[in-house]
Amino acid sequence: MVLTDTEGLLDMRRLRAYRLERLRAEMRRQDVGGLALLSPYSMRYATGFRDGAVMQNHIPLSYLFVGLDDWTVLFGGDTARSVADGLETIDTCGEEALHLSYMFSGTRIDQVSRAWVDQMGALMGRHGGGSKRIAVEPPAPQVERLFQDKGFDVIHAAHVTEPARAIKSPEEVLCMNHAIAVAEAGMWRMRKALEPGVSEIELWALLWQANLEAGGDWIEGRLLASGDRTNPWLQEASSRRIRPGELLAFDTDMVGPFGYSADVSRTFFCGPGTPSGRQKELYQRAHEEIQHNLELMRPGMSFREISENGFVQAERFQAQHYAVMAHGIGMSDEWPCIYYPQDGHLTYDGELLAGMTLCVESYVGEVGAAEGVKLEEQILITDRGYELLSRFPFEEDFFH
Repeated sequence: MVLTDTEGLLDMRRLRAYRLERLRAEMRRQDVGGLALLSPYSMRYATGFRDGAVMQNHIPLSYLFVGLDDWTVLFGGDTARSVADGLETIDTCGEEALHLSYMFSGTRIDQVSRAWVDQMGALMGRHGGGSKRIAVEPPAPQVERLFQDKGFDVIHAAHVTEPARAIKSPEEVLCMNHAIAVAEAGMWRMRKALEPGVSEIELWALLWQANLEAGGDWIEGRLLASGDRTNPWLQEASSRRIRPGELLAFDTDMVGPFGYSADVSRTFFCGPGTPSGRQKELYQRAHEEIQHNLELMRPGMSFREISENGFVQAERFQAQHYAVMAHGIGMSDEWPCIYYPQDGHLTYDGELLAGMTLCVESYVGEVGAAEGVKLEEQILITDRGYELLSRFPFEEDFFH
């Protein structure tokens, strides 16, 4: 680490110890003897291990076993072993790392899967604290049957990892603040470069540049659109060139330094001139929704209470409301999701707790209309309510 302003504040060993203990506490609560993890997010949360994460998402080169009895085993190649040497959270490296992808194993994939289940089963016997319950990521049907044949009860690892990740330590919040600061620096570069004739992808590249320069990882999408591509939402950045008087909307979805996410949305106006009355209405409605729903973000509030008391947009905007009112955030988008009242069949139980970090969302755009506005804030739930982590200002021109 070479961050002169925050180096003394970020105790990375304490950060890693906290996260691993969060996992083991959840394992104890659910009588889970072992975690078999393949997701780069889960492995990094558990140990700090980072190696080829984007490839790991679809070609597992490494995997991790977390035992209930304070023992972790990493399986991987030479590069993975060298990374593990610097991490006190990894107790040993397994002797044989199996190729759990069809790319490397081809038609031997079923044989390899059986060998992997044998490997994990043996570790459960030595380090599972006597439990016969294993949490697997992901629990493919064939793998589940193989574990069951050996007498194990298999659950999806998310039942353990998601509740564990929900409550952030002070070090995690510091890491997240740093990631957001990097994202906002990139957003400012985008804001200054926004002028007629610049393309969407040219602006998006500025956010990537800021992240990579600061040691961040990647951006999980390409959600930047201008003009009539802002409606409907979720259109990805293109070579379209932005014209005077148009809106530009984006969602950072950034996995920044230390692996923590900055998930902030803003909508800008491309001059010269000022936003139209219609554009101002869209922006003000989205802003009002964000501010209303932020006030509901207090410890002890249930997900259902928040949904039922959330801001209600005019009927003509409801058909294209965003997927969720709010969602958890950490190393990536996380549990929980808080849904809009009209999507009540998706709502599940739970409540906000101090230490959770969330993103509060709004999209306002009428079906068939020319443009839409996307806004999003990132917050920390505290004992008193919420603390705003995202600091990029809203656009004053939309309010007068």
